[in-house]
Amino acid sequence: MSEEKLDQASNQPGHISVLLQEIIDGLAITTGDILVDCTLGGAGHSEALLADAAKREQSSLVLVGLDADPLAIERSEEKLRKFEKKFNGKKSDLKIFLKQSNFRHLAEVLDQLEIKHVNKILMDLGLSSFQLDQSGRGFSFRYNEPLDMTFDKGTLAHFNARDIVNDWDEENIADVIYAYGEERFARRIARKIVEARQLKSIETTDELVEIIKQSVPTWYAKGKGHPATKTFQALRIAVNDELRALTQALEAIISRLAPDGRLAIISFHSLEDRIVKQAFRKWKAEEKGILVNKKPIVPSRAEILSNPRARSAKLRIFEKKE
Repeated sequence: MSEEKLDQASNQPGHISVLLQEIIDGLAITTGDILVDCTLGGAGHSEALLADAAKREQSSLVLVGLDADPLAIERSEEKLRKFEKKFNGKKSDLKIFLKQSNFRHLAEVLDQLEIKHVNKILMDLGLSSFQLDQSGRGFSFRYNEPLDMTFDKGTLAHFNARDIVNDWDEENIADVIYAYGEERFARRIARKIVEARQLKSIETTDELVEIIKQSVPTWYAKGKGHPATKTFQALRIAVNDELRALTQALEAIISRLAPDGRLAIISFHSLEDRIVKQAFRKWKAEEKGILVNKKPIVPSRAEILSNPRARSAKLRIFEKKE
């Protein structure tokens, strides 16, 4: 997710799920479906999908919710368990399984649950408002926090953003900022980071932001977007190995998706969207299914005005036909 977009949405009260109605319509949950939410977050999409299914009197549903962040699982528990107690006024035959796991391990989670195939899969690749505003892990340049940026609160990650800026060599730092952030001043920023850490280690987001501001031209630092936007995005992607995780997840998903099953993915920046688009095109060429929408679905102007966080969202949906 673009940090610039997140900064534009900094005054939004709480997390608002993006393209919510489009996800409900695109996945079209029906009786007997097994739904996997690969990026549970605040459970906004899952809650809406279950509420819609209940309203339409669908039953015999299974929801598997995954998130690398254990706090996301905790926050979603109560919100979703209410559907087990009472589903559309009838005794519930809804089953919910919430697992702390990165979506790259989807196949292993399904094997543990003895689920061979699933009917509907959702991936929302954006950060939640909680991660940005309350996690204390340094995802946003708007708060002075420790340079962490791990989704899993350090329980699974081998390193964090602090390790990158303090231990990696200048060339590797520059490569990460350029490749994952598409930052035109990556070399200058990397050089300044190395110079700064020789005086003292870089520990907080504010320290890194100041280094970035000193690295770029004045016109860039005072431009429309925050100068740290792309660097923060790049570090977060590197720390969490996001692009490779997405590629691995897609490889597993196509084999676990049932015939006529649908996969819906919301991406927020070009690197993610390119991976999704290429996978969908490959599957289509291999005659594994069809593109439900030939072009990505984007938020309406009304949604963007009410939720600037949706500005760069793109939704692609694939339907398996094997």
